[in-house]
Amino acid sequence: MNFALFLGCNIPARLSQYESSARAISEKLGIELTEIKEFNCCGYPIRNIDFKTFILFSARNLALAEKENLNIVSLCKCCYGSLKKADYLLKENEVLREEINGILEKEGLNYAGAIEVKHLLSVLFHDVGLAPIKEKIVRPFEGLKIATHYGCHALRPSKIVQFDDPVAPSIFDRLVEITGAESIDWSTKLECCGAPLLGINDNLSLDLTKKKLSDGKKSGADYLCTACPYCQMQFDTVQKMNLTKHGSDAQLAAILYPQLLGLSMGIDGETLGLAMNQLPIDGIEDFLVVPEAAEA
Repeated sequence: MNFALFLGCNIPARLSQYESSARAISEKLGIELTEIKEFNCCGYPIRNIDFKTFILFSARNLALAEKENLNIVSLCKCCYGSLKKADYLLKENEVLREEINGILEKEGLNYAGAIEVKHLLSVLFHDVGLAPIKEKIVRPFEGLKIATHYGCHALRPSKIVQFDDPVAPSIFDRLVEITGAESIDWSTKLECCGAPLLGINDNLSLDLTKKKLSDGKKSGADYLCTACPYCQMQFDTVQKMNLTKHGSDAQLAAILYPQLLGLSMGIDGETLGLAMNQLPIDGIEDFLVVPEAAEA
């Protein structure tokens, strides 16, 4: 399995532990991640400001991956949603496709719609499979309760992203449970984390975040689990900032899925970048079952 790794902008700049943990579990599972240095922004930040530029940004990335004959794997759900939307629109609109290809031709690139865009969770669930992942689990969790946060752009619009059932998704939950942890039910599971509103309406952004944190805590979660840099930063960095300013009895630390899976696969915390998370999650290792051989 070889994929073109699409990191986007936020992960290299603000969340390098997501990349390091994703690379660590990929190596264990035989997933080859190829870097395409020419990749640019997915276009998400300007999607509602300049439509054509957004499409061009995404199309260029798709064309670069096509040139290498590689499907794309994205760690960011915003990037995933943007690339999927552009791919869908370009396939549906011949006039738009010809216009965009006319620009790409200047770089010797061409979009033909010949590759797929996948999220890391999709690759793990569909391409690797639960059974092969389970074989790599050496230190399963026991008694750990996790609140999975799916994020908006992986589920909607469902016709375009085709990630999972938008009303009753299960992929993320099953991937969490393969580690031995329990994926709990919680009422705000599919609601927005609040990140898209940060900097536009901070009060509403924080209200959405605090609502989710409170619900997760009341539902019995020990930790939130994310698979998107925007969501992780909202529940980690922004939550820490809010706690510092106002305090809260609903503190609920967030862990990235590759970090969670990596711990159960026996990968050390330093490699997974646990200490780089703003809110401490080292206590999660107390839920790991120590192998009998190690105990002896």
